[in-house]
Amino acid sequence: MNKRFIAIAGNVGVGKSTLTRLLASRLGWEPFFEAVDDNPYLADFYQDMSRWAFHSQIFFLSRRLRHHHELLQREGSVIQDRSVYEDAEVFARNLYEQGAMDERDYRSYRELYEVLSAVLPPPDLVIYLRADVPTLLARIRQRGRDYERHIDPAYLARLNRLYDAWIEGFTLSPVLTIEAADLDFVAHKDHLDRIEAAVRDRLAGKDILRLG
Repeated sequence: MNKRFIAIAGNVGVGKSTLTRLLASRLGWEPFFEAVDDNPYLADFYQDMSRWAFHSQIFFLSRRLRHHHELLQREGSVIQDRSVYEDAEVFARNLYEQGAMDERDYRSYRELYEVLSAVLPPPDLVIYLRADVPTLLARIRQRGRDYERHIDPAYLARLNRLYDAWIEGFTLSPVLTIEAADLDFVAHKDHLDRIEAAVRDRLAGKDILRLG
């Protein structure tokens, strides 16, 4: 295949980073993982979400847009853990719907995002990892991160709803939806084989829209 750029999207705990690593190894591509702990607004945001939500989301947006642009300049093919679109379509929208970002800030944020995303070349493929809340909670517990121990199932459910709505209306790139609750690509090699084959077929233009 020629140079390609894939973004893997999905809710907290669904397996984005793991699939990024495994697919990159299989395909011989470069994996790209984005750190979030360098956001200078995060500590303030967690103390006062309403005051700092806009600032924090602008930082994430600018950082992901920069990374997206840099990945397009790579000589070889790249798989990215999380897309630039999710920050706006899922996480910022959730903050707005929950009242943590006011109308004025959200409209300003959306206008900036829409202008920039319209001129930024999209990925060749977005892989949407989808799973129900019980599956997400089980996988979150399994990976054992302290700061995720008390994550609210209702929060995951809201994000799932926003993810589904975003993917349903997303037209910038082809999308391959993988039902992650039905596929354990860590424990079962044949499941990863199926995902790899579906990715190759989707990149080749075949009408493979969903797996699992």
